[in-house]
Amino acid sequence: MSHWRRLGGALVALVAVVTIGTIGYVLLGFSLLDAFYQTITTVATVGYREVEPLDSTGKLFTSALILVGVGTTLYALSVLIETVIEGRLQDLLGRRRMTRTIENLRDHVIICGWGRVGRSIADELDGSDRSVVVVDSDPARAASCPYPVVEGDATEDVTLIQAGIARATALVAAVNGDAENLFVTINARALNPDLFIVSRVRSDSHEDKLRRVGADRVVNPQSIGGARIAAFVLQPNVAAFVDVVMHERNLEFRLGEIDVPAGSPLDGTTLREAHIRDQTGALVLALRDSNGMFTTNPSPETAIRAGHVLIAIGTERQLAALGTLAGA
Repeated sequence: MSHWRRLGGALVALVAVVTIGTIGYVLLGFSLLDAFYQTITTVATVGYREVEPLDSTGKLFTSALILVGVGTTLYALSVLIETVIEGRLQDLLGRRRMTRTIENLRDHVIICGWGRVGRSIADELDGSDRSVVVVDSDPARAASCPYPVVEGDATEDVTLIQAGIARATALVAAVNGDAENLFVTINARALNPDLFIVSRVRSDSHEDKLRRVGADRVVNPQSIGGARIAAFVLQPNVAAFVDVVMHERNLEFRLGEIDVPAGSPLDGTTLREAHIRDQTGALVLALRDSNGMFTTNPSPETAIRAGHVLIAIGTERQLAALGTLAGA
């Protein structure tokens, strides 16, 4: 901004010099056009002859105009060149730094679309210490993004590659249109078959299409918002508790999910045999099998298998202990 202020000041000074010079020559008997022309040739030092003969007063005025005008012109030109060159260099260096930052990221989350939904997602992920890379085609929105950003079309392979999709762990397709999110999902799945993809959808009729082309989860913000509002109407305390457990970072207890990998010590045991509560302090609320089916409020005799996901509540230390116990 200091460069632009300097450039603005230099241009104002140059305009003032030209104006004063034109008025001065008009007072010396020049026509308005001749006065303007004489001023321009004088401050530009092009060396043309005078339009009208100059007396002593005219020569003194022209000498002063040369001293002031030439200096002002050179200053304005130097500031203009400096602003253009430094602006381009800063932009180039900024892009290179951004590229190096993204190249060094691993297991990050790519958010396609820096709108209200994208901003909310990034803030939540940032609070959980997950690295974020944003993709947006709008230069103004990209410039306002505080996270590493790739300015480009998220439906293009080259843009997703620049965002480090091969090293990412998840991608959120949150651009405005369902068609764009569909293309983002298709390309992302092709570029990284192991990527976890969450896609935003506006129309319920498009949910199945997004799942068929590779989205692991499809979210309709309007439907979720309506469900949350209804939950606050019907069960305000329950809804508030779930919100606090899920989003309040200062709360001691939180919900977590723990994968049970192949070869886990828990594989083949029951909840009773695993003694999870005694060993970790965490409480298992539900299990999800490899088919996506939930077993809520599981009995002590419920068997744990590789591929299950344990949904538990506890402190961060307790959930971390459960992860260690499961071999996750």
